[in-house]
Amino acid sequence: MDARRALSTMAALTLLVAAASCGSSDGGKGGGKDAAAAPDHHGVEAKIPLRDGERFQFLSMERPYTPTPPTGSTDEYRCFLLDPHFTGNSWIVGSEFLPENADIVHHAILFRVQARDIEAAQKVDDESPGDGWTCFGDEGIRRDGLGSTGWIGSWAPGGTERLIDAKVGFEMAAGSRIVMQVHYNLLATEGKAPGPDRSGVRLRVMSGSADLSPLQTTLLPAPVELPCPPTETGDLCDRDRSVADLTARFGDQASRTANGLNLLCNRGPAKPGNTQQCDHKARQDAVIHGVAGHMHLLGRSIKVELNPGAAGAQTLLDVPVYNFDEQGARPTPQPVTARTGDTYRVTCSHDATLRAQLPQLKPLKPRYVVWGEGTSDEMCLGIVIWSKP
Repeated sequence: MDARRALSTMAALTLLVAAASCGSSDGGKGGGKDAAAAPDHHGVEAKIPLRDGERFQFLSMERPYTPTPPTGSTDEYRCFLLDPHFTGNSWIVGSEFLPENADIVHHAILFRVQARDIEAAQKVDDESPGDGWTCFGDEGIRRDGLGSTGWIGSWAPGGTERLIDAKVGFEMAAGSRIVMQVHYNLLATEGKAPGPDRSGVRLRVMSGSADLSPLQTTLLPAPVELPCPPTETGDLCDRDRSVADLTARFGDQASRTANGLNLLCNRGPAKPGNTQQCDHKARQDAVIHGVAGHMHLLGRSIKVELNPGAAGAQTLLDVPVYNFDEQGARPTPQPVTARTGDTYRVTCSHDATLRAQLPQLKPLKPRYVVWGEGTSDEMCLGIVIWSKP
């Protein structure tokens, strides 16, 4: 499998990820049983008032869910199909994920499900025991559309709703639905949930007749190849054994992603080290409105650059002291234009010695860390939010 194909299996990792939604509008009649099921927004008031033409709509799981990670794991990824009951074309111009049980919610991602994909989504839901279904990496639906992840928003600790002063938003056709992927991490509770969760999302929507440009998202992953420090030893300090353990926890797709990133970014085998980077070519002209970075608990710093080393190079995101609890997307001070063929570079630094210092990681065996979905694994992911010029 070539690197690009391997990466297609992780198209929606962000996320991985800790961006806040940017954008604009929704227009259907909204409401419905999902909105009525949890009208109190978990008691969290919106910090940003509605602007002209906007309205709020709250969606949540139909009932509380108690996560149960697979044997040997402390992480569960669960997808829930939500129906906003859009009867006309609409725009989502903002979203705020509201975790009910924040002690066990690691991050969340919102995916757009077009009308043509609803039958497949409903089939996955119906065939899975309990509410929702297990989903790794993306929403777990075989989509008709090619090259689109359907990603419209995400949340991680520290993320809140952030809006930009531009006429842009995520397009939602009549009948579209939303998959809310919630990553539950039970590392601090030894794999057992201390209670159920009924998280939800508050959408900021506008009518489809609003004069807006559609927002899109580009994901910029880089490898993670973090050896055990000299002070640590153990079977999992061997890369092959660590990748085998990753595969046991998350399946073959996980190892294909970890190895595929090296093919894509390093053009060859893994290069162990605390700092990793990857260059990605822009596939079309873009006006950049916001950028986010996502790593896990061993992350030290992350940077996203445009055309590094060339005339007119720009730093889109620079987080020299990374804090997992403050990962929200950062709007660019002014929109930045990228041209087809320009280079995006994401650079991350991790520190394996933090494993012996952090309460969440101290109980775990030392390991060679690669890209993985678990909190005890790591990521290096830049997220660019943009619209067409």
